[in-house]
Amino acid sequence: MSTVAPPANTAYQLGLLHFVHVLMAADGIIHQREQNVLEEIKREENISSELFEEFCYSILGKNELQVFREGVELMNNATDQDRLCALVHLYRLSEADENIHEEEVRFLFNSLKQTKVDFEDVVLASRLAKSKKK
Repeated sequence: MSTVAPPANTAYQLGLLHFVHVLMAADGIIHQREQNVLEEIKREENISSELFEEFCYSILGKNELQVFREGVELMNNATDQDRLCALVHLYRLSEADENIHEEEVRFLFNSLKQTKVDFEDVVLASRLAKSKKK
């Protein structure tokens, strides 16, 4: 990573993309439903195609642990609200293929621990978000 920190919103967006990438790759299969949720996340978080391409280029040749660590660093510079929002997105993404894999669960718990976000807050915020969509 560069020594110059990106703007706050960009740091959050990049951290979110790092986490999404690791979660999508966790079970070894990227499902179409996961791709669809990724597109929704990009739209909801106003992630430009340029930023997404920059992210994709930045992770070339990196293993999942490296990508995760960079995501943690970015997320820990985000606000508490942004970290919660990111974990809600991940929770939703984990449900996308209708089969939560053991590696996805492990990643989610590690993400919660590293970002100091409470799981109950994620579940509550996720339920609230679902009820608003109805």
